[in-house]
Amino acid sequence: MISRWIAGARPRTLPAAIAPVIVGTALAHRLSSQVSYLNAFCALLVSLSLQIAVNYANDYSDGIKGTDEVRVGPIRLVGSGLATPAAVKRAAFIAFGFAMLVGAFLSYRTSYLLILLGALSIGAAWTYTGSSKPYGYRGYGEISVFLFFGIVATMGTYYAATKSVSWQSLLLSLPVGAISCAILAINNLRDLPKDALVGKRTLAVRMGEVRARVFFISLLFLAHVASVFAAIVAPWTLLTIFLLPITAQISRSILKGAQGVELIPLLGKTGRLLLLLSTTLAIALLI
Repeated sequence: MISRWIAGARPRTLPAAIAPVIVGTALAHRLSSQVSYLNAFCALLVSLSLQIAVNYANDYSDGIKGTDEVRVGPIRLVGSGLATPAAVKRAAFIAFGFAMLVGAFLSYRTSYLLILLGALSIGAAWTYTGSSKPYGYRGYGEISVFLFFGIVATMGTYYAATKSVSWQSLLLSLPVGAISCAILAINNLRDLPKDALVGKRTLAVRMGEVRARVFFISLLFLAHVASVFAAIVAPWTLLTIFLLPITAQISRSILKGAQGVELIPLLGKTGRLLLLLSTTLAIALLI
């Protein structure tokens, strides 16, 4: 019973929630003499809760719309009949509620402006597939992921830890956002045939298969380019170059036409690449 709920939370997407917090906290340690690691930990809890919440919300919304009946990826609780729509919706709201509680505590310790930022994040998470006109069905999901799990999460963590903003946190958010976006891009590439049939116009559907593959690979290499530019903040970020063989391996499989179930392990590898890249960036910032 518990295992299905863990699977429904889609653990392979969780690196997108962890990576920006790792990088933002490490940057705070490098640039500031006063860092609140409690605030950084709260930012991690909020980020993880929002990621899990959006996964359950996506499961619920796609399930009641009937667009999840036939999938080759991770299990869908509603679409596969493993849980009722009401139960999955409740799980999403519990995760949203936990994020709100921790976020309120974090706002109290830093700035109440974070409440507004949290509200925007929750709104974006729910309306991805949950509104009458979900933006995820119109090809804007990748933009949202880049903004909220890249720029907002990285800069937000840095702000929570230091109560300040910096251009360096914006620069370091770019590689994180690019690979987080790539996780959604490969997920949509995997689901492209089924999404096209049910009228779900994701960016992959709108681009077509060939351009969707090129877009995914471009995101991976954009992350590497941004990491190299980050050397102006910490020269050791050049260590991320040693991750290029992993990127090349994933890219080769994509170029060779991997599809359907063949993309599932590549999704996992992309998540691990995000964790490796963010960890390498964090170590570089701490040196």
